[in-house]
Amino acid sequence: MKSDVIRDLPEQAVSKKRSVVVSGHRTSVSLEPIFWDQLRKLAAQRRISVNELVTLIDQQRSGSLSSAIRVFVLQSVQK
Repeated sequence: MKSDVIRDLPEQAVSKKRSVVVSGHRTSVSLEPIFWDQLRKLAAQRRISVNELVTLIDQQRSGSLSSAIRVFVLQSVQK
């Protein structure tokens, strides 16, 4: 298990830029693949789209959107 995480780390550490719609406006967000994957899972659990979830995160953030998404995902998996 540990060796799988370390072996996959270089691939997972590269940010991927994707377009999202936040409050009706298209924007780009750069996140590592592991955060994109978890964000999709969290949106599916809530039965909303990724765009809707990102809009909710955006409404509560005080820093950058990418950072707010990472913190949201991390807090969600820690619960």
